[in-house]
Amino acid sequence: MKRGRILSGMRPTGKLHLGHYMGALENWVALQETYDNFHLIADYHALTTRLDTSRIAENTLEMLKDWLAAGIDPGRSPIFRQSRIKEHTELFLILSMLITAARLERNPTLKEQVRDLNLDNVGYGHLGYPVLQTADILLYKGELVPVGEDQAPHVEISRELARKFNRTYGEVFPEPKALLTQFARLPGLDGQMKMSKSLGNAILMSDEPDSIQAKLRKAVTDPLKVRKGDPGRPEVCLVFTHHTRFSKEQVPEIRAGCESGSLGCVECKRRCAQAIADQLEPFRQRRRHYDEHPDELADVLNSGEARAKDQAQATMAEVRQAMGLG
Repeated sequence: MKRGRILSGMRPTGKLHLGHYMGALENWVALQETYDNFHLIADYHALTTRLDTSRIAENTLEMLKDWLAAGIDPGRSPIFRQSRIKEHTELFLILSMLITAARLERNPTLKEQVRDLNLDNVGYGHLGYPVLQTADILLYKGELVPVGEDQAPHVEISRELARKFNRTYGEVFPEPKALLTQFARLPGLDGQMKMSKSLGNAILMSDEPDSIQAKLRKAVTDPLKVRKGDPGRPEVCLVFTHHTRFSKEQVPEIRAGCESGSLGCVECKRRCAQAIADQLEPFRQRRRHYDEHPDELADVLNSGEARAKDQAQATMAEVRQAMGLG
């Protein structure tokens, strides 16, 4: 039976946090068992919100270590840098002719980014982000795109563009579908809805146990539970949210202790931090291997980019033939 194909990727922002793991990486690793996966390091996409490229190379390698340590198998799932496959920009140009600016301006994700980043003006590249993303997906004949809910509107634009190209020039592309992840977001330690390095409210996947303990000690909890003995409300406590993910076997005991007041927040946080550190220990060990063997990272990228190039060139040959561009 033919395996379906998935294209997924991230902008290279350096070391990843638990939100990245729960919202994407954990899912990517599992999907390797049933799908053919291509994994994109989206360095061109990084330019949409930050023009400074001085740390892209460093951030790429740090993110790559996290991907590999989490369990992405480059032998099965090619990993490659977007900027090294020039066909991305060629298909992006063609697809940009098939969509209006008005349609892109209606993209709800763009409106959220403008609000969240306090942008006064939106650049042409930022407006066209979903078109470049579409080129990324269609270049590898991606059928499913693992995304959080906030990215689902981009995938809808990809579906529209695939249909428009196929109607105009002939059947070349499948219509990709969004594959929503179960844990799209993990709350930040400060109570913000989303964990983020830029907000300083994140636990990194590479953090050592002492650092995890220190960060959890500062995490916000139920504001009505001021001291041990006060009854708490687990449903409003972000530390309890982390317990439900990283110490599931303790959840009934944690809930009962919180609600009765017999479990104080200090001890609750300590136990949560220990559970997170224990789960991350195998990851940290694998990551240290790549810290000590940087040559293996170069091999992973070179191999992945050669395989991605072959597929990209084959797709563009079909595109040119369909368009009569020879």
